Amino acid sequence: MIGNWIKKLLGMPDSNELKSFLERKAIIIDVRTPAEFKEGNVKGSLNIPLDKIGAQVSKIKTMQKPIIVCCRSGARSGQAASMLKSSGIEVVNGGPWQNVAAAIKA
Repeated sequence: MIGNWIKKLLGMPDSNELKSFLERKAIIIDVRTPAEFKEGNVKGSLNIPLDKIGAQVSKIKTMQKPIIVCCRSGARSGQAASMLKSSGIEVVNGGPWQNVAAAIKA
């Protein structure tokens, strides 16, 4: 498990915030590479690699839903969350994709 101080450093939500986003039918975007995504992912998540997020902001805005970004450790998803927030998108860094998958099952 990731320590609370690391979660705060990476801008990851507490479990209640993540649960709230999931209850509101947030779209989950995995920002890992396609190869990493194929190794395992959250069922139903979209794969938009971090280096493509900037070019997809307009498309993401049209989804008109809150966004949860995830990756392998939470670092890349933290970068993606910052980019999306600065574009006015309601987003939260879900951290590792396994954490998001576990939150869905909880």
